Amino acid sequence: MSNLVFLPIFIPLFVGALLVFFNKKHQLTMKISYLTVFLSLGVSIYLSYYVFKNNPLILETGAWKAPYGIILVADKLSVIMILSVNVIALAAVIFASSSVNSKMVQHYFYPLFFLLIAGVSGAFLTGDLFNLFVFFEVLLMASYGLIIIGGSKHQFRESVKYILLNLFSSILFVTTVAFLYSVTGTVNMAQLGERVAEVEQQGILTGIAILLFVVFATKGALFPLYFWLPKSYIVPSPVVSALFGALLTKVGVYSMLRVYTLIFSHKLELTHTFFIWVAAITMLIGVIGALSTSNVKLIIAYNIMPAIGFMLLGIGTFSAESLAGTIYYLVHDMAIKAALFFLAGLLVWHAGTSNLNKMGGYIKTSPLLGWMFFIAALVLAGIPPFSGFIGKYLLLRGAFDEEHYMAAGIGLLSSLLILFSVIRIFIGAFWGEVKEEPKEKVRRSGLAASGLLIAISILLGVGAEWFYPYIQSAADSLIDPQIYIDFVLKE
Repeated sequence: MSNLVFLPIFIPLFVGALLVFFNKKHQLTMKISYLTVFLSLGVSIYLSYYVFKNNPLILETGAWKAPYGIILVADKLSVIMILSVNVIALAAVIFASSSVNSKMVQHYFYPLFFLLIAGVSGAFLTGDLFNLFVFFEVLLMASYGLIIIGGSKHQFRESVKYILLNLFSSILFVTTVAFLYSVTGTVNMAQLGERVAEVEQQGILTGIAILLFVVFATKGALFPLYFWLPKSYIVPSPVVSALFGALLTKVGVYSMLRVYTLIFSHKLELTHTFFIWVAAITMLIGVIGALSTSNVKLIIAYNIMPAIGFMLLGIGTFSAESLAGTIYYLVHDMAIKAALFFLAGLLVWHAGTSNLNKMGGYIKTSPLLGWMFFIAALVLAGIPPFSGFIGKYLLLRGAFDEEHYMAAGIGLLSSLLILFSVIRIFIGAFWGEVKEEPKEKVRRSGLAASGLLIAISILLGVGAEWFYPYIQSAADSLIDPQIYIDFVLKE
């Protein structure tokens, strides 16, 4: 049964390698991709069911017992993330069926897509800090290829910035892991949690914790390392932008969630208090950026940042309720950000421009797109009873309970500004008279992919009573790291 843990990585990795040989057969590639994402989704559903019904699963590769060998661990948090990834992958393939042309297929879109999914899945499942770095590099290599498909000058300019920043963070990552290994003698996360707890995170260990935060903050686009993200995420095809917005920054958040609950959770007054201030500033910077531009895609890209700030606020607050809020908001944001990038891409294709000032009246030419965008805006802003409200309620209540009043107040203010920034798109693009005739019809597969993710977001909100116990169970296992340590080291 433990080999089941490897399937979410193996299936997309194998199919991605296989599709390299079919890059000139568009229809065949698309059919194989559909089969693969449905198979992966089925595996992730069964894996989630098994873990919540029974116990976490561990795969000790090469029959080397933990902590000596490479391990994969599917606990409650991991399977929630894996299930979310595969839902996003399904929506992306649906969207790609009409937006990815033969030229993009010839430039290996689908192999790179599945390599990205394999890297993200591996990052969520690994129980080894060095292999977290390895899977980061796998997903980054795929993203380097995806961001440049299309070959335009602005793609090249932004991809250079994207690659350089990620190279810097990768060098810092592997260097910090080396420092940590020299101090503790291990890179196994469970054993790291055990050994750091034994010395109560004294001396150099807190310094290493801050260095790791810089790594994850760079990859997650937190203040002050956010500047690379907005324009880098809008230059590729909308399906690639959606994958980046939904998955890449969330791997950084997951890493913080795992590392700063399992390993570095003994100097909360230093590390986690610092996180709260960074979270508050990131929320403000993100919404200011979203309000400062008339580029539809850029508004959505900037709105990634306040969401990351909300999640970091939950990690910094460090209570069972706030961690549950972080997980809930993480799942919600993956779905709704992908949906909004899809909808923004459809709107830009329909209008023939990304400039909001040149749009107007498209509710007459595409009412379904307009009302889907309106609902997605409400979900993103956290209007009840949608999923964004549930996550924010848990996060803000946790912050108020721990007396982080200023950060919670900034969170409330940023929620209002997020709503204003995205409703501005709805009013500007869909209300009023038609300024310019639409350039093309809205693609049905794009609406289907967006509708799937919006429906899931609504279900996460109205069905919170059913979903919340699973989320809270995952958060409870994070607040007590000994559960993870005992399972991995004393299996």
